[in-house]
Amino acid sequence: MTSSAPSPIPVRRLNHAVLYVRDLDRAVDFYKRVFGFEEISRIRNFAAFMRAAGTDNHHDLGLFSVGAQAPRPPRGSTGLYHLAWEVGSIEDLAVAAKVLRDAGALGGASDHGVSKSLYGADPDGNEFEIMWRVPRELWGELETESVVAPLDLEEELRRHGAPPGAAE
Repeated sequence: MTSSAPSPIPVRRLNHAVLYVRDLDRAVDFYKRVFGFEEISRIRNFAAFMRAAGTDNHHDLGLFSVGAQAPRPPRGSTGLYHLAWEVGSIEDLAVAAKVLRDAGALGGASDHGVSKSLYGADPDGNEFEIMWRVPRELWGELETESVVAPLDLEEELRRHGAPPGAAE
C-alpha cells in the first residue's frame, strides 16, 4: 500500500529574513553599525536589502518600511518571536556582546547547552538572537535536552576559546 501523503519539503537552511520597520534609514543604519551588513539595493524609501559579511547570498535581510505610526504587535501575540544569527566562534560571541551593549541593544544572554546565545532588539523592537553553536562532538546528552540557563560568557571563553598565543 502506498501513502498518498506528500513528501516533506526538503529545506536546507533559512535563506533570508524580511522585517517590517518604521523608519527605513534608521533600521539600515542599525544593521550596518551593529551587524556589519552591507546595503545591496533599495526600492525608493520603501525597502532595503542587506547582506551579511562573508556570505554569498544576494541578501540575508530585507527591511520594508511601514511608516512611523505603525503599531508593534503586542508581546505574546502570534507571529515571529525572533531571528537567530550564528557566529563562527565563542570569541565572536564575546565581540557581539560588547557591540550590542555599546549600541544599547543587548537584552539578555542564555546558555542552551548546545549553543550560547545573546538576545537583543533593533530600534523597532524586532527581536534577534546571536548564537554560537558548540561543536557537535561536545553535545553529549545535551543533544536531546532543552536547556535555558544563565550564560557565563567569561567561563565559556575559557572553556571553548582559542588558547593564548594560538593566533600568533
